[in-house]
Amino acid sequence: MKVKFWGVRGSIPCPGPYTIKYGGNTACIELRFVDPNRLIIIDAGSGIRELGNYMMANDLPRGPIKTEIFLTHTHWDHIMGFPFFTPGYIPGTKLKIYGPVSYEDNSLEDSVGGQLTYRYFPVRRTELASEIEYINLKEDQFDLGDGIILTTKYLNHPLLCLGYRFEYCDKVFCTAYDTEPFQNVFCTDLDDPSYNEAMAHEGDQAARAENQRVEEFTAGADLLVYDAQYTQEEYESSKIGWGILHVNMPSLRRSRPGPNVWPCFTMSPYELMSRWMS
Repeated sequence: MKVKFWGVRGSIPCPGPYTIKYGGNTACIELRFVDPNRLIIIDAGSGIRELGNYMMANDLPRGPIKTEIFLTHTHWDHIMGFPFFTPGYIPGTKLKIYGPVSYEDNSLEDSVGGQLTYRYFPVRRTELASEIEYINLKEDQFDLGDGIILTTKYLNHPLLCLGYRFEYCDKVFCTAYDTEPFQNVFCTDLDDPSYNEAMAHEGDQAARAENQRVEEFTAGADLLVYDAQYTQEEYESSKIGWGILHVNMPSLRRSRPGPNVWPCFTMSPYELMSRWMS
């Protein structure tokens, strides 16, 4: 597996002098398998535009493009680049778009393709020349063929969000963003009139169990991508419940053996990168 990051920012694209080193595009990861010749894309943030341009120059000359896009969730910074993904406009292109169904009655196709309406964009989705198939995912394990095994895990985010674990030839690549530790959703204040000891205990046990499952999901990964949107001080002062880890979050780091490498992701669009790398 070869991994390339085409977008690493969270919330909004942020071009400018402070983001030159790691780029200002939002989430998009290329996961390329040389043998077999296969390309998997994780998230369709603004970074997918440049990836699409690369594919037009390097993949299309070898034949029609066939690729799979796995969306962690459908917040806009993770899908905003799709209307600018040039291979989607090319006859012969075949796209499979996977992701969680995450908002009321909207289908995955409506959430992603709904950006291509005259209300928001000058091209309608019906005008795309490529063949697109939308596939709903839940928490499970899947055989993707060619020896590639995918495991999905629900994460803790305001919108339904999946982590992805790809295994191929004894190598493991894993994503665990956007997420934060699961919390006890029941009242734990003994002085609060609504406090119920049994419910508080049950909530604590459920949160611990889910956090343990996330640790097990990431354990042994050769490469794990996780959040770095906030500092610990920012997170603890005002960001708890936003569904984003801070860069020093210990919950995933407890999992052993591995992961071996920890690239930070969905990095803040507002701060200097030296802040995260110091």
